[in-house]
Amino acid sequence: MSKLVEKNNKAESSRGVFGEIGVWLLSPSWIVIGVFLLLPVIMMLVYSFLTKEFRGGVIWEPTLAAYDQFIFDRGLFGDEPPVIEWTYITIFARSIWQAALATVFCLLIGFPTAYYIATRPTRSRGVWLFLITIPYWVNLLIRTVSMKFLIRDTGPFNQFLLSTGLIDTPIHMVNTNFAVQLGLFYSYLPFMVLPIYAAVERYNFTLSEAAWDLYADRWTTLRKILMPVVKPGIIAGCILVFVPSLGAFLAPDLLGGAKTFMIGSLIEEQFKGNAGNWPFGAAASMILLTLVLIVLMIYARQQTRTYGGAH
Repeated sequence: MSKLVEKNNKAESSRGVFGEIGVWLLSPSWIVIGVFLLLPVIMMLVYSFLTKEFRGGVIWEPTLAAYDQFIFDRGLFGDEPPVIEWTYITIFARSIWQAALATVFCLLIGFPTAYYIATRPTRSRGVWLFLITIPYWVNLLIRTVSMKFLIRDTGPFNQFLLSTGLIDTPIHMVNTNFAVQLGLFYSYLPFMVLPIYAAVERYNFTLSEAAWDLYADRWTTLRKILMPVVKPGIIAGCILVFVPSLGAFLAPDLLGGAKTFMIGSLIEEQFKGNAGNWPFGAAASMILLTLVLIVLMIYARQQTRTYGGAH
């Protein structure tokens, strides 16, 4: 009890020292957040309600045409009865599906990898983490182009399979959903490994030993003992993979084709050249942002219930 009182007194003392200047100490962070995060989002929100200019850019006339274009098709001249525009909805659904698959694949590979690293001797864990993060020393664009070079019809992967006699003709992988999945998986796998590793590293392995002493098999121990404890790390890793995969455009552009078009590529196209539709691109961005915020709010609510119930 005395330690708790002493800790509270120290906290109050710290607040007393920094209380007067606390706002000024935080002001650089608020400025950075406001300029580089809130201001661009506000600009996109405003642009999404403006009118497209014929030669690119916007006309400052408020309208809901961009959102209407995303949902409804009113014909070439806009004078036909509205019907559901399935093209953009399909692209959006494809993006969610691809991001979800990438998350599942990263989890299936990332969890055993993180567990293996966390159970290594302390002196060797740094080496394994170093190997996991090495790809991030190279720009994502260069890594994606390299991936395309590896899996193309005349690339090293197909050449190896042909030389070993496993295949007679090259396997066509570029411009397919498989290539996009491979690019997303390769790009964001470390985002899954690192949070799970941090959770497993804090895990008390005597709990597993106690479960084994009570005749629990390895699967039961994993499912009922380990997984609930490291669940926050798993959820964090899934969000860190799902969110950037949802808005990715490098992997679909370079490794995919017209049939693998994703929402990130759609948004990118709207801001390129004079033929772009800035309000529509901004509207698609806001729809994507809304979906991401919904996912994050669900995660935050789940965490509140978990830790709120624990207290």
